[in-house]
Amino acid sequence: MPQSKINNRKSKIPATRWAAVRLFAMDVDGVLTDGTVQISSDGTETKTFSILDGMGLVRLHKAGIATAWISGRASGATTVRATELKIPHVIQGRTDKLAALQELAARLSLSAEQCAYMGDDDIDAPALAWAGVGIAPAGSMPAALAAADYVPRRPAGLGAVRDVCERILVARSKTAGRKSQP
Repeated sequence: MPQSKINNRKSKIPATRWAAVRLFAMDVDGVLTDGTVQISSDGTETKTFSILDGMGLVRLHKAGIATAWISGRASGATTVRATELKIPHVIQGRTDKLAALQELAARLSLSAEQCAYMGDDDIDAPALAWAGVGIAPAGSMPAALAAADYVPRRPAGLGAVRDVCERILVARSKTAGRKSQP
């Protein structure tokens, strides 16, 4: 499907759904990165993370929104970046993303409607479909795109996560403003 059709079809989510989000969980490779992993001959791994995405996650944390990274593979680079950003929930080596997300939501006493999940591959599709807001970067696999409610305009690893963070924060500020009006 052409990019313009994906963005037109998957961009209209009511602010109330964004504002309901209390947990923003996401895959790592292909969401927080562009999906590439560089492995040197000595076995060291390098990933590139966006500063824009990191700032969005820091802002969510300051606003009281929980964040989680759920990755199918364990990675030292992921651990280092998560520690730097103070991501409170880092789950690595779990390919059943739906089970991991549901377990975390239950531990935090959250419903599906209070969770947003962002993923890019087939193994992310069930979690995308379960979450109140499912998000897939534009270059995602067809199953993830089909399950998603929203496709950010920015690419994975280059601000797609920040786009989602901003939508959550803007929606919360709008609904908070409505609640305080007489």
